[in-house]
Amino acid sequence: MSVAAILAPLFVQVLLTLVLGFGLAGLRGPLLVSGKVKPEDVALRQPNWPERTLQFGYAFQNQFEVPVLFYVLTILVLVTKHADVLFVTLAWIFVLSRLAQAAVHVTSNNLRARGGFFGVGVLVLTIMWLIFIVRILAGLP
Repeated sequence: MSVAAILAPLFVQVLLTLVLGFGLAGLRGPLLVSGKVKPEDVALRQPNWPERTLQFGYAFQNQFEVPVLFYVLTILVLVTKHADVLFVTLAWIFVLSRLAQAAVHVTSNNLRARGGFFGVGVLVLTIMWLIFIVRILAGLP
C-alpha cells in the first residue's frame, strides 16, 4: 500500500476542515465588520451568531472531535506498517461519512440525517481501531 493511498483520506479530511474554517471566516468576518454582531456578544463563545453562522461554526468544531482519533490512527498505521486495503477502504468510508455529515450540518441541518452519518463514521472508526489494536497486541501483520 503506497503512502499516498494511505494518506489520501486524511488529506481529504484536512481539506474538509479547512474549507469549513474558511467558510466560517467568510460568514463571521462581514458580520463583525458591519456591526451586526458585536465582539463582546461572542467573545466567550456565546451562541449569538445568526443560525447559518452557527451551523458552520459547529460543523467546523466537529472536525476537531472524532476526526482526531482518525488522524492518530492513520499515523500509527503508517508508522507500524499495518496499512492495507481494508484500512484504506474503511478510512474512505469514515471520511465520506464526515463529508456527508458536514454537508447536512451546513445545509438542512436535518438532525436525523446528520446523526446517521455521524453514527456510521464513529462505527467505522471504532472498527478500524479494534482491528489495529488486535493486530498490534496479537503481533499480526
